[in-house]
Amino acid sequence: MGSKTRPGHWLGFDLGGTKMLATVYNDRFEAVGRQRKKTKGYDGPDLGVERIVTTMQQALDEAELTSDDLIGIGLGCPSPIDMEAGIVLDAVNLGWKNLPLQKILAGKFSCPVTLLNDVDAGTYGEYRFGAAMGARTVLGVFPGTGIGGGCIYNGEVLHGAHSSCMEIGHIKVQRAGSLCGCGQRGCLETEASRLAISAEVAKAAYRGKAPYIMETAGTKLSDIRSSVLSSAIEAGDTAVEEIIQSAARLIGLAIANFVHLLCPDVILLGGGLVEAMPELFVSEVHKSVKRNTMPAFAKSFQTVAAELGDDATVLGAAGWIQKTVEAVPAST
Repeated sequence: MGSKTRPGHWLGFDLGGTKMLATVYNDRFEAVGRQRKKTKGYDGPDLGVERIVTTMQQALDEAELTSDDLIGIGLGCPSPIDMEAGIVLDAVNLGWKNLPLQKILAGKFSCPVTLLNDVDAGTYGEYRFGAAMGARTVLGVFPGTGIGGGCIYNGEVLHGAHSSCMEIGHIKVQRAGSLCGCGQRGCLETEASRLAISAEVAKAAYRGKAPYIMETAGTKLSDIRSSVLSSAIEAGDTAVEEIIQSAARLIGLAIANFVHLLCPDVILLGGGLVEAMPELFVSEVHKSVKRNTMPAFAKSFQTVAAELGDDATVLGAAGWIQKTVEAVPAST
């Protein structure tokens, strides 16, 4: 029996690289309050934490609740996380290092708080509520500006003693590839992220190989979004399709290494690229994984697209704090 058995509310929070989303859930995990804000535009953790607290409070206000109605708060953050200590270790996009966010928020709201890496939270959300329900081992891979990974094993988030893990975006796939933001060369992110794909597509457009892209977005990387790439394929830009297929095959190669290590029964693909082109991406990744795994493992998994979209991380974070709270023995 958990330490909290009364009906109450959970708050899930997604501290994304460009946006933050707070959602309040009742005990049936139905959303009753929601607030979204941009994350950019502040100088450091003090103003960032202030905006987090304000966004959470506004979600509570929309639900006509107070912090006294909360059983717990779960937060997903784009950073390696010390889950035991509740510390944001290095949120590069936010400029935060070693921030004790769990302690800060627990003090503000007087309830239990858990922190997860945002992709861990999204993978757990799909495991609890979405495309990976019922799985024993889920490997989540979310290609976007970078490429994030998460793993759920027997209902637990796989992590190290002092940090979250599963940084699949930094698996080396080229011996002497492009320089990555992590300081290494040849990481999967430099070859197969949406940013890497957009760079190759921009080159193709400049060379006259992607006329739809040149007409609609030109060669500006920030304008070559996932939806534009999808539309370009529909419009007949075969060079764009070939670039995306090549990236998906590289992602499949990296995943194959994890299949040999973890033998997941579900490979979960999410993020903007997958949402824009689910059939293409899932098919290419699945074929690549099968081609690069031992015969004994080739039929051991299914590859699926995530179902929850933007709600995956907030639902996963809320579900994780519920699991954490209810795992604490009730006081006598």
